[in-house]
Amino acid sequence: MDNGLADLLHRVVMLLGEAARRRSDGPDGLTYSQIRLLGTLEDIEPTTQHRLAQALLVSDPAISRALRPLEADGLVQITVDPEHARRRLVRLTEAGREAFHTTGKPLDEEFRAALVAAGFPYDRYLEDTLRLAALLASD
Repeated sequence: MDNGLADLLHRVVMLLGEAARRRSDGPDGLTYSQIRLLGTLEDIEPTTQHRLAQALLVSDPAISRALRPLEADGLVQITVDPEHARRRLVRLTEAGREAFHTTGKPLDEEFRAALVAAGFPYDRYLEDTLRLAALLASD
């Protein structure tokens, strides 16, 4: 890997870390991981805990642990799947949707602004990412 790309990747990781730390210290108490979980859930709900774990690239027990405080706070609802009693379906509640949109969406904009300010070619990255996603979806 050339040094320019390595330096750029290092800056991106640092920016992500800084944004995540600021968010976890926020008044709503949501961590970056919880925001990411809520956003992913919004994209694929209703879904099983197993599918959510796959989407976030974590283990089933890790998703179960991550969902407990979100369910206790009323941000997600977990129910038994009527088609299979051993599966649990996960849905966002209105409070969970609102928490994501008031916390997660601003984080996305903050992250974009920080990357652009650091000289990262965000618009090109976004275009390339969308093109790659379209190619992968067409297979």
